[in-house]
Amino acid sequence: MNPVRKLILAGAATAALCACTPTIRVEVAPINIYAKLDADVRVRLDKEVQTAIQQNPDLF
Repeated sequence: MNPVRKLILAGAATAALCACTPTIRVEVAPINIYAKLDADVRVRLDKEVQTAIQQNPDLF
């Protein structure tokens, strides 16, 4: 095979491979976590209030 023809075929193969680069897209749907965070904060505050009342019974 002619060296020029090999070079042209190699160039064409390289161009074809470069043109077929895959594209990956990641889409994340919005997640509503406000209720979970709110519940966690309330539980923490309840525990802190209970501890504060136990340590200071005359607080209220």
